[in-house]
Amino acid sequence: KELTKNEVLTLYMNKIYLGHRAYGVGAAARVYYGKGLDELDLAQIAMIAGLPKAPSKYNPITNAERATIRRNYVLDRMLSLGFITAEEEKTARNAAVSAKRYSANIELNAPYIAEMARAEMFQRYGEESYSGGYSVYTTVGSDLQQQAIDAVHMVCNDYDRRHGYRGVIAQLDATILTTPEKMDDIISDTETYGNLTVAIATEVKEQEVEIYLGSGQSATIPWNGLKWARRYITEDRRGKTPKKAGEILKPASLVYVLSQTEVDKKSKDQTPVTYWRLAQIPDVNAALVALDPKNGAITSLVGGYDYFQTKFNRITQAKRQPGSGFKAFIYSAALENGFTAASTINDAPVVFQDAGLEGAWRPENYSGKFFGLTRLRYALTKSRNLVSIRLLRSIGIKKALDHIENFGFSREELPPNLSLALGSANITPLQMARGYAVLANGGFLVDPYLISRIERNGSEIIYQATPPTVCEKCLQETPKDHTNLATTNTTDELEAETEKLPVAAPRVISAENRYIMYSMMQDVITRGTGTRAKVLKRKDLAGKTGTTNDQRDAWFNGYNQSIVATAWVGFDNNSKLGNGEFGGRAALPGWIHYMKKALTYYPQDKVPAMPDGMLSIRIDPRTGKLASINQRDAIFEVFRAEHAPTHVALPANDSSTPQANIEDTELF
Repeated sequence: KELTKNEVLTLYMNKIYLGHRAYGVGAAARVYYGKGLDELDLAQIAMIAGLPKAPSKYNPITNAERATIRRNYVLDRMLSLGFITAEEEKTARNAAVSAKRYSANIELNAPYIAEMARAEMFQRYGEESYSGGYSVYTTVGSDLQQQAIDAVHMVCNDYDRRHGYRGVIAQLDATILTTPEKMDDIISDTETYGNLTVAIATEVKEQEVEIYLGSGQSATIPWNGLKWARRYITEDRRGKTPKKAGEILKPASLVYVLSQTEVDKKSKDQTPVTYWRLAQIPDVNAALVALDPKNGAITSLVGGYDYFQTKFNRITQAKRQPGSGFKAFIYSAALENGFTAASTINDAPVVFQDAGLEGAWRPENYSGKFFGLTRLRYALTKSRNLVSIRLLRSIGIKKALDHIENFGFSREELPPNLSLALGSANITPLQMARGYAVLANGGFLVDPYLISRIERNGSEIIYQATPPTVCEKCLQETPKDHTNLATTNTTDELEAETEKLPVAAPRVISAENRYIMYSMMQDVITRGTGTRAKVLKRKDLAGKTGTTNDQRDAWFNGYNQSIVATAWVGFDNNSKLGNGEFGGRAALPGWIHYMKKALTYYPQDKVPAMPDGMLSIRIDPRTGKLASINQRDAIFEVFRAEHAPTHVALPANDSSTPQANIEDTELF
């Protein structure tokens, strides 16, 4: 479609950024004057017309003097071009600056949440959602949301620091250092994202740099905030370690910095120390989502490093491979098909000819090593790839898919081949969190939701969320009054009674399956790939790291019975993160940062109670069979009563080979 010049200008004027999160002249009128465009006087119109050149520099709220000069210039041009009379120009020129911030007092900047709520409101009410006087209440709490934002900023900034410095924003002319006003202009006009601050290097010393932050504020970057800045070469290569600040920055370097707080390890009382650190806008991105596993309420959601850098919501829109984090669902399927946490699978080289894959497939563990017969609990704890693949083949792909669908995944998005065992499906972080919520809440499938209530005209409640909620009692017993619904006298009585019934989330895996999985995934944190989370000093946490081939995606999915959270780190273009960037290194620190605060709302949970019909039995850790009476290295394992081992393991020094699973060890 061809557009006229005026149509193009109209589109431009309704999309351009004009400061204070105002996009378009209509939004600017609301933000600066609390009015519609048609209600503005000439002076106010001219003020907004002066903003596009430099929204920060000519902002009438923060820079009234410069904004007035710019407004008067616009009035002069309007007069010279014949749009206004001399009398109108004089009146507008003499008008006082009346701009102030009229937008709502924002308790928290959560634009990904706001956009999701806006989209849902538009889906419900169409164009009326913008003008119908609705008040929308979400399930998100401001303090935990801010903690999630901080966690995403932290993992992105830390990853970037590990991989080297890509250079300054710009190298300015050194003469600018004598003109603070010009430095202020440059700083205010430079885009920044996340928790970064723009600064100009004013003096470069031996191992520190003096910086100007704008508005008369100066600071120092100590060597501790500079020495990381080895030159970026590739994701796996950096330049030599700098020894002097001059190897990194020069006077008049325009840079990003951030305020860093760390514990002073030299101090006896571990005093936190805050200092400025050289930084850069991360190329990598991250996302985090947390749910209440009992009803699916989204308690925190951050879709990326900064919404205003890219509005793409990685929690709901990015379909990524979950890697080893998907093994939880494979192992749950195994438990449902006769395996136990003590079952052994041979961790050994194998070549698969799979019709669903191209040619021969030779999977291996990340370490390149093989460990022989391995119990499933230990294999999950150490995230052994070959065990997962052999396990899936033993279960059968169809049976596994039948079970995995129970966690809320669509069969169409799950590859019907053995690569499924390594998390080759393309799914969103929100889907992963929903799946893990089943393991957290006792085996029930909940639906994630964001809007809890909608009001109109400030008081009338027109929508109240009633999500399916975990209700084990609902399944265990039928209230007496519910059994009598069929005998109620009238239709009205029947409807009234029915409305009182809770909407129960459906049970999708057994309590026994969930209990064993919870126990196994606690071991991931206490002695497996998620041991960093031990810093939280909680015994009720369980979870699983996730890393894909070539470290393109890093995940951590973790939970207790009160909260489930998923953290993801990766590049939008699916580039490699680099050697060593596993889920436990790249994503888990962000999950830990978030959970430090989130867990303060939940007292130490007891671990799930063992369901009836289950046993805790001493077993031989080598074979998974019953331990002999005097066996000193025996361990306890949990079993469904019908799956408890019945054969005693041979002594460890016996030269004969255990025969019980010989067929499985050869084939799988």
